[in-house]
Amino acid sequence: MADIFGVIADATRRDILRLLLDRSVEGEDGTSVSHIVHELGVSQPTVSKHLKVLREAELVSVREEGQHRYYSLSRAPLDDVDAWLMPFLTEDQDAEAAFVSALPEPAAHAADVVGRAAASVNRAVAAAFGKRGR
Repeated sequence: MADIFGVIADATRRDILRLLLDRSVEGEDGTSVSHIVHELGVSQPTVSKHLKVLREAELVSVREEGQHRYYSLSRAPLDDVDAWLMPFLTEDQDAEAAFVSALPEPAAHAADVVGRAAASVNRAVAAAFGKRGR
């Protein structure tokens, strides 16, 4: 699998991921290549090239219907990015580390899962409200 940071370093790929995220929040079940081309204003071969990289990194999934392909965001690989970023976003890293290290392993894992879920919900709510203000 490609290095996730290298994959998301490209601005066009980030734009595609953002578009797929926005469409999934809107309830869309996949986005066609032609829609991505239209929304981003880049050529079809460019979009296809970037979608291939995103597929190989397992950041998107594809559903085929006849001659059409519909892409959806796969969030699981972004957990690596989230895990790497969290120490930079936590205000009191020492207190958090001390708290988590004092927990038994199952509780520490549960706290991590709940924390990630809360952060994900927070981002979704912020994205939804941010969209309404446009």
